[in-house]
Amino acid sequence: MFPYQWVLFDADETLFHFDAHAGLLHLFKQYDVTFTETVYQQYQHVNHELWLQYQAGNITAQQLQVTRFNIWSDRLGVEAGLLNAGFLDAMAFVSQPIEGVLEVLETLSSKTNIGIVTNGFTALQKKRLTNTGVDQFIDLLVISEEIGAAKPESKIFEYALEKMSNPTPNKVLMVGDNLDTDILGGNQMGFDTCWCNFNKRLNSNDITADFELNDFYSFFSLLELS
Repeated sequence: MFPYQWVLFDADETLFHFDAHAGLLHLFKQYDVTFTETVYQQYQHVNHELWLQYQAGNITAQQLQVTRFNIWSDRLGVEAGLLNAGFLDAMAFVSQPIEGVLEVLETLSSKTNIGIVTNGFTALQKKRLTNTGVDQFIDLLVISEEIGAAKPESKIFEYALEKMSNPTPNKVLMVGDNLDTDILGGNQMGFDTCWCNFNKRLNSNDITADFELNDFYSFFSLLELS
């Protein structure tokens, strides 16, 4: 018998490739901007710092999305919110499921309930789920922007639990690529956790998961889905 009533997934770099470079290239082409590595690294630096603030609860999702494009808003004379919307549309267009995701989700959907708990943004997540066909396997979608809290905060997981009709925590498996948000957040709730370590990184901190995957197809043997 399958051991979990719910399997919850992160989205970016767990279910989907998140190629910000491709998304930004697609965006800036519309404004005739030469998209260099320097431009990309400048964006990445600003965006990374803002995400840390967002995950710590110090800024809102809206502040993150607008602030990360302020520099380009000034340079191009285009509202930062409009640039961000264009970027999210571009990301929905270029993002693809990680290899093995569709096959695993199809099999998993016959055995348990499947949810997504993501710190990503609504405009991207919903379009991408539809574009890729992943939406057909998803029973619950929890987006931090809509809840007002980001992983690893307990509030977003408590909201998910309520929507799942409050299963026993050890009957929930949280799957994600980020130790500091997905795995820590799941551990704190008493969920079993699974780290998607697709790049085979060394875990240098004290956050540990119950399971570890080096590729998505490993789900078949890990959870005996065959």
